[in-house]
Amino acid sequence: MMKYSARIAVFGGRKIDQKIYDDTVTIGEYLALQNYLVFCGGGEGAMEAICKGVKIGHGISMGLLKGNNLAEANEYLTIPIMTNMGITRNALLPLNCDAALAISGNHGTLSEIAYALQLDVPVIGYKTWDISGVISVNSIDEVKSSLNNILKNDSN
Repeated sequence: MMKYSARIAVFGGRKIDQKIYDDTVTIGEYLALQNYLVFCGGGEGAMEAICKGVKIGHGISMGLLKGNNLAEANEYLTIPIMTNMGITRNALLPLNCDAALAISGNHGTLSEIAYALQLDVPVIGYKTWDISGVISVNSIDEVKSSLNNILKNDSN
């Protein structure tokens, strides 16, 4: 079995603007270069952008798809996993990670954040919901430093 530095779940919206898309690609590449195994919903928008960045960084992204059709997966996703669970699959993402990153998003992202907080998984929020318990950041550098701090504290 391959050894990863950490498992990171990325929650995010299907409809994002170009700036958030580009930032998310950059974040995905960073995650891959840190040897993080990346989980997401596997679809479009923020999920596609994170997978694209992970692919650029030669990492692995796993997508927990809502349905039972591989056509749901974005073109950059490394490993698609069909769940046929609809939105209830949102609970599986934080269950399989050491930390989570929420990027933009709507109500699906909100539910993923809620599950993560219930499971005591640290959540970093980048241009997303302003919720108590979420570490709100405003730049890619803040995403990186917050993630590093979380993972460093978890290993102590």
